[in-house]
Amino acid sequence: MNFHAKVAVVTGASSGIGRATALSLAQAGATVVATARRENLLEEVSAACRVHTQDSCHIAGDLADKTFAEHLVEETVRRFGRIDILVNNAAVPMHHPLYEISAEQAEDVMRINFLSCLWTTFAAIPHMLLQAESGGGVIVNVSSFAATVVPTYETIYAASKGAMNGFTRGLWNDLAGSGIHAVLIIPGPIDTEIWDKVEDENAYRGKKFPAQLVADEILLAIAERRFEVTVPRRNLQLVTARLFATVLPALVRKGVARMNPVKPQWVRDARARARKGLRMGLGDRPR
Repeated sequence: MNFHAKVAVVTGASSGIGRATALSLAQAGATVVATARRENLLEEVSAACRVHTQDSCHIAGDLADKTFAEHLVEETVRRFGRIDILVNNAAVPMHHPLYEISAEQAEDVMRINFLSCLWTTFAAIPHMLLQAESGGGVIVNVSSFAATVVPTYETIYAASKGAMNGFTRGLWNDLAGSGIHAVLIIPGPIDTEIWDKVEDENAYRGKKFPAQLVADEILLAIAERRFEVTVPRRNLQLVTARLFATVLPALVRKGVARMNPVKPQWVRDARARARKGLRMGLGDRPR
């Protein structure tokens, strides 16, 4: 695959899937604009990208901020005159009992995991429309299999990725004839640092796949204009789970509940807080 003369923005590029994707795009000839909050790690990523494409760079910032998300796209176009590929990969985990999550915390997850994707996409579309004669553009949204089969304590994370799924699938029709293509990437269990932040003895502990596998599928999906790719493809466990979630949802619910049941203590504690008139979450604010 040759991405020579293409300009690609990759969010959440400081580690994991984002880092692997940024490096793979640079190796394929694209000028990469990497973004994330951790500038020290971004500097390492952009330096590695410049080994292959000398104009690659990074712009550090918080994609939960709409102003920054829009600035990221506009600054890329100001520097390079175009944006050919937008990879919306930035995400934060949220693996907690629902009762311990405040509405504000849930909103923070939605801003990073979904709204940042919406903001960058809306900022990129006008520029990509003007590039129709030179290839238009590709928007890649990196979701999660957790939105297909929702694990216990993953309600908010799954909701954010479910919103991304619906948004991307809508783009397939709404962008028809524009020269802009949208790709939905649905990774299964991928070996990234996100697992280090999950403190739950019953959380998934099975096989995890390398982030590079997702990066390879992203580049292939861009090159071949694919619409939706589950990674790893043709994985029996994921294929079976998707099928059961569609035709036997009650069985899936029972299976998830059996693998990681809700602890009765969480319910007792939440009920005690409710009696005190407290809101959801662990703060002390009244309803």
